[in-house]
Amino acid sequence: MPFNLPIFLTWLRVGLIPVFVIVFYLSGSVLTPRSANLVAALIFAVASVTDWLDGYLARRLGQTSSFGAFLDPVADKLIVAAALILLVAEGRTYAWLAMIIIGREIAISALREWMAEMGKRKSVAVATIGKLKTSAQMAAILLLLFAEPLIPGVSTLVLGNAFMVVAAILTLWSMVYYLRMAVHEFSGK
Repeated sequence: MPFNLPIFLTWLRVGLIPVFVIVFYLSGSVLTPRSANLVAALIFAVASVTDWLDGYLARRLGQTSSFGAFLDPVADKLIVAAALILLVAEGRTYAWLAMIIIGREIAISALREWMAEMGKRKSVAVATIGKLKTSAQMAAILLLLFAEPLIPGVSTLVLGNAFMVVAAILTLWSMVYYLRMAVHEFSGK
């Protein structure tokens, strides 16, 4: 297993998951609800930035590896799933939205694994639609975690859930895209 800066950043993201969950649950006991929301949102923001940064550095420094290619999406899916579960448990978003997003992540991860075993991983490589989906998810989760008013007269939770709906639509769209790419690969068209 190689160890370099991009892999360190990915492991950092994995390590932030329990810290994120603990901070979220410190609301009202050790931290004020507002402070817990802010710290949880900041931790998630740091994790989101490392998601972009580890890939950028791996390519820029020529430090890509099959282990990094495996660990990076796992880390992403774990922190997103943890955040969505916490947000649903707190009543800040809807379970059906979280299920669409988490279900798609599991399905596409399985598809990518299967395609890799067939030697066709590149046919389901991350596409622009996947990047848009991730951006919408991150924005939604950050807004829902923070939960404090950002714009006078506009509920941050309503805005966050609007982004969740956009993220869910992009999630389904990207899933269809990846499934079509896989079918195309095997049909020979």
